[in-house]
Amino acid sequence: MTNTPATDFSRLDWAKGDGLLPAIVQHWLSGEVLMLGYMNAEALAQTQASGKVTFYSRSKQRLWSKGESSGHVLVLKGVRIDCDADTLLVQAEPHGPTCHLGTSSCFGDAVQPPFGFLAELDALVAQRHAERPEGSYTTSLFDSGIRRIAQKVGEEGVETALAAVVQGDEELLGEAADLVFHLTVALRARGLSLADVAEVLAGRHRGG
Repeated sequence: MTNTPATDFSRLDWAKGDGLLPAIVQHWLSGEVLMLGYMNAEALAQTQASGKVTFYSRSKQRLWSKGESSGHVLVLKGVRIDCDADTLLVQAEPHGPTCHLGTSSCFGDAVQPPFGFLAELDALVAQRHAERPEGSYTTSLFDSGIRRIAQKVGEEGVETALAAVVQGDEELLGEAADLVFHLTVALRARGLSLADVAEVLAGRHRGG
């Protein structure tokens, strides 16, 4: 595969930071900024080889893999380089809270982008599909099968349409939320996700 300017690691200017470059970690689906760390060439190589985000700890003076003690690892999804080749953007999937204070981001939970919760919802529905916890409404939907799930999507779609015509904003938003949730379940039951829908929409947009 030919490297693009955003992934050509031979361009990296390690000398500018005395062998260390700042690495901004971003949630690969929601876009939430999770943390800032520093990488040297060895940390970047280990990140790519292991698939788990690894930094160089300036205080410990050694390589440090996120989650090595807490278990809250950051699974690598991609790395990009900025225009000056002196900063890394690491896209990752967090397993547990990123911050030691228990928040999803080291900058606090309030920095999640407005649409970021949809990615969180998508991930939660996928987890319910895989684990099927007892007592979960989502589990009961998956257990009922795709026909029942599709029926719920249809019902919520009708209720959303009716709310748009004859009810207030609060009712419309409530019905729309129900529709999005059940649609997310239907997609997951077919092995698909909201991210796949977003990709289709983006492709249509790029196509004019």
